[in-house]
Amino acid sequence: MRIEIDNIIFSDDSREVLENPNSFIFVATKLNERFVDEVEKSGVKIITPLELKSYFKKMPKIIGITGTNGKTTTACCIYSILLSLGFKSALLGTRGFFINDKQILPKGLTTPTLLELYNDIKIALDYDCDYFVMEVSSHAIAQNRIEGLDFALKILTNITADHLDFHKNIEEYERVKNSFFSDESVKLINKDSTNARFNVINTWTYGIENSANLTPSAYSLKDSISGHIIWNDFKNKIREEGIFSSTLVGKYNLYNILASIAAVKILNPNIEIQSIAAALDDFGGVEGRMQVVWSNPLVIVDFAHTADSMKNIFEAFLGQKTKVLFGAGGDRDKTKRPKMGEIANIFTNKIYLTSDNPRSEKKEQIIDDILVGIKNKDKVVVEADRAKAIALALSELKNDEILLILGKGDETYQIIGEEKIPFSDKIEVENFYKS
Repeated sequence: MRIEIDNIIFSDDSREVLENPNSFIFVATKLNERFVDEVEKSGVKIITPLELKSYFKKMPKIIGITGTNGKTTTACCIYSILLSLGFKSALLGTRGFFINDKQILPKGLTTPTLLELYNDIKIALDYDCDYFVMEVSSHAIAQNRIEGLDFALKILTNITADHLDFHKNIEEYERVKNSFFSDESVKLINKDSTNARFNVINTWTYGIENSANLTPSAYSLKDSISGHIIWNDFKNKIREEGIFSSTLVGKYNLYNILASIAAVKILNPNIEIQSIAAALDDFGGVEGRMQVVWSNPLVIVDFAHTADSMKNIFEAFLGQKTKVLFGAGGDRDKTKRPKMGEIANIFTNKIYLTSDNPRSEKKEQIIDDILVGIKNKDKVVVEADRAKAIALALSELKNDEILLILGKGDETYQIIGEEKIPFSDKIEVENFYKS
């Protein structure tokens, strides 16, 4: 990857630099550190990401959101509120790269490589963006892909088990997530996340169950979300109140809403909390996140792919007749599979087990791993072909039932072996009912 600033070209690719040593400055990162000695011998100038930042004449206010669940919705909600309030803003994350409601780049990594990230920031500056809202993955923290950046605000949504194929155990995963909040930069922490560890200096909080800077004094989760919120700046003895409403559903989305409102308030203390809450009206949610793809009967597509995120979805439909269709990713954390099965068994009336990006693993083996956690096998239907499973589930769905299709969200492919095959849960549902 290369980036050009004021006619100076920077690269993190040692091959490119060694071929034309007089044309580049080499940016040393954790991912290319094994090539630094070879580049140094060639006489090429080498700089760190911190030094790269000094070549920027200015930087936008960077908002970084990390957490197991809620990163995408919270990032998109903050971005939407900022735009509604008149700020020029960029959004970088799972869904791609956007500036002022225009998509600049398609989906990629949740957090791109370091030089790609700096290049995205440069593009945002070309658009005179005030804010740069980004999702920060645990992989990016561990691999120093955010090295050198100064965050105007860091946000923690929650920490539950995920990506243990990479981090090996939950303790290491928690350590990596929490390391993002160990400095004295401005932070916003979910007060109800019991395993959050952070430097208390410059820390703000939000929560539902515990006292925090932003809390709801009353709220409703019936069909949508609405409530009355209280903002307390304890240090400056400032208290504000506001009323909000949203088309989103579920308690977990209430957390995402609170994080978004609090974030904008922290960065803009002179804007009244009610004005920020009112701007929430323009946010309609995120494609592939609790997305209603058919209304009668109700069919919902969501990205949930861990036991905790699935539980959040199920709790939004307590007392209703729910069916679920899901699988688990191949070549990824196997320990979560029986836990996903267990939570589906507790909350739903019927379970359709199928494939979800099996990669190099056998679909049937992944399904067997999920089945270990399901006590009541009578409620399970196994169909490894995801398209056939969706068609079967829809054909059996009654008007008073809800079908939750989980795991892939707005993904437009299935990864089988090393091949990406075009596939969309949303399109499968639409085609079923059209035919």
